[in-house]
Amino acid sequence: MAHAPAHHPNVSARVSGLPSSNLAEVFKLARSRDTIDLAIGTPRFPDLSPRLVEAASRALREGHNQYEDPAGHSLLRLRIAEGLTAATDPDTEITVTAGATEALLVALLATVDPGDEVIVLTPGFEQFTTTISLVGATPRFVPLHAPDWRYDSTDLAAAFTPRTRAILLNSPSNPTGRVLGRQELDEIAGLCERWNTTAICDEVYAAYVFDGTPHLSVADIPGLAERSVVIGSWSKSHAVSGWRLGFLRADPERTEAFRRVHQMTTLGTAAPLQVAAARAAGAVDVDAACEGMAARRDLAQDIFSRMGMKFAPAEGGCYLFADFSPLVEGPPDSVAYVRGLMERTGVLLTPGAAFFAEPALGESYVRIAFNRPMETLHAAQRGLLGA
Repeated sequence: MAHAPAHHPNVSARVSGLPSSNLAEVFKLARSRDTIDLAIGTPRFPDLSPRLVEAASRALREGHNQYEDPAGHSLLRLRIAEGLTAATDPDTEITVTAGATEALLVALLATVDPGDEVIVLTPGFEQFTTTISLVGATPRFVPLHAPDWRYDSTDLAAAFTPRTRAILLNSPSNPTGRVLGRQELDEIAGLCERWNTTAICDEVYAAYVFDGTPHLSVADIPGLAERSVVIGSWSKSHAVSGWRLGFLRADPERTEAFRRVHQMTTLGTAAPLQVAAARAAGAVDVDAACEGMAARRDLAQDIFSRMGMKFAPAEGGCYLFADFSPLVEGPPDSVAYVRGLMERTGVLLTPGAAFFAEPALGESYVRIAFNRPMETLHAAQRGLLGA
């Protein structure tokens, strides 16, 4: 469990109160040369398209090396809008950001004031909670229940209060692999309408939804579309996490507010990389990449179910969230288990406790990243199963 550092007199209380990352040790272990890394979400599948690399080189040589329109390169905004299921005006409803990380911060800064409440589902992405705290808001947690990681409608309704300004969603989910369905989104829409609440949904894994399950964006749902914010990114879909190409999709009024905040944070992301992404937008065959990711999901599920772990099949994204308690005696400890597995097999997973509002509830879980080359998954198979 992470602990907040002591308050230094020359550092703001806001920052002093932020916990250190629960995953710091995992990042350190992942850098080991002999590690079979199934922990860190950095994409190693799909392969980076040579067309993107060449487009970036050409953009640099052509002189696209100065400030770009803070809202984002106009052609890139058009390409992003074309890739969304909801009709979107690229001029008034898209803002290009320095990754989904900045998009999340901008969306919250422009939506909530200190003392407001933001509903967030747990387990969920660790950064959601810390970003809510950074902007001075208060997280209100709604538990998701194993094994299929669904919320209880009574719990969700009870979380809304007059102070609720936003609900922060993630579909497909990191870490659980859940994809929010129409019934759930309709229910959330009704609550947001009743309480005048904005739905902010991280949809960075939207390209990877499996088994014929449709990806439904919050921008597609009647009653939710007009009060929704979509956070997106090319990091996972195009394997360019270092390019920091994220975006926000929202109605024109919210977009205008987002752009003002965005100009005060980063002003913009790298101009030549925006140009390259716009010019080579079709470099990745999204359908083929989804099929390839589904095959990797299937292999990972086979490996870890044969080990004896328990999990719901991942409906989307690039992670399994697995219960390893059948494999240990005594109270489970996710960090100790991950460390021991690494020492025995060379395979590195992510401790599950980091994803829970109450870390003790996650001590029997691990997150497994399967956005990897097949060779890496087969190496993990040999290390874990001897086959």
